[in-house]
Amino acid sequence: MPIRLLTYTKGAKLPDIPGSSLFQSVELFHVYENTPGYTPILMVAYDGNRLVAKLLAVIQRGNRWLPGPWTNRCQVYEPGEYFDDHIDKAQLFGMMLNHLTNLVLPNIFIIEFRNITKPLFAYKEFRNNLYFPVNWMRVYNSLHSKDPEERLYASRKRQIQKGFANGATVKTANSIEEVKSFVAMLKRIYSSKILKHFPDINFFIQLVKLHPEKENARLFIVYHKEKIIGGSLCAFSNGTAYLWFSGGMRKTHKIQYPGVLAVWAAIHYSYKHNYQHFEFMNVGVPFRLHGYREFILRFGGKERSTRRWFRFRWKWLNKLATWFYL
Repeated sequence: MPIRLLTYTKGAKLPDIPGSSLFQSVELFHVYENTPGYTPILMVAYDGNRLVAKLLAVIQRGNRWLPGPWTNRCQVYEPGEYFDDHIDKAQLFGMMLNHLTNLVLPNIFIIEFRNITKPLFAYKEFRNNLYFPVNWMRVYNSLHSKDPEERLYASRKRQIQKGFANGATVKTANSIEEVKSFVAMLKRIYSSKILKHFPDINFFIQLVKLHPEKENARLFIVYHKEKIIGGSLCAFSNGTAYLWFSGGMRKTHKIQYPGVLAVWAAIHYSYKHNYQHFEFMNVGVPFRLHGYREFILRFGGKERSTRRWFRFRWKWLNKLATWFYL
């Protein structure tokens, strides 16, 4: 029986869809839907009446002062979820990829697929749709074999101790006001070298308060004398904790090491709550030195080579990029 694809852009019309990955979940679809500047797209594949796969993507609006699609991008975390072990996942993904590409290209400048755990997954399908791969780095900490404190660099351990000794405290955000204050602080200090796109505040509010019983995400805040000086947003999916955003006011509160404590709070919490791995989601481009990547590696993490796949709006630009990167 031929595969049937259905596309949803409105949460009110979504059927009951199972899944275990936060990044491909209906919950994250609703977060995107309630965030200004975001347009979610959920594709669901059926074999007859039987659900076999789903793929969640989001279109992020770029600069609001520039009309048209020139700064818009479509981003996909993970290559979907599949519910039939006997089906050819790469072939099914290729169908969804082709449909998604044709659907969003008129409205965006670039499409990006990231968090592909198997670098060779659907290589043929990506290339057939004119995507080009870029070798990337992922940084992660193993939490299942030993206490993460044992993996810390000695200098990083001293910074954590000094931060607390100099009056810094860390807590979990428990109110919308704390989330708003954290986002305002982070937006002021966030470096474009880490991530150029910064979501609307509703993204953080929706993600943190969404289904707290399932613990999709948690916000850790660093205080000094009742002032927020740092923090981190950590998402949880399939036994792995993902550091999505973090930062600290290191220039004005240097001796409290707020950026260090923000990351350490997320790692320590994830270890204590039995998550197997801790991954940093935004570690900079792989082909040049990057200060943030050097910063997070001092928490004892490891680098792993992977790929991200990109597709520009114009075919000639994809061919040029393919020649450059392959």
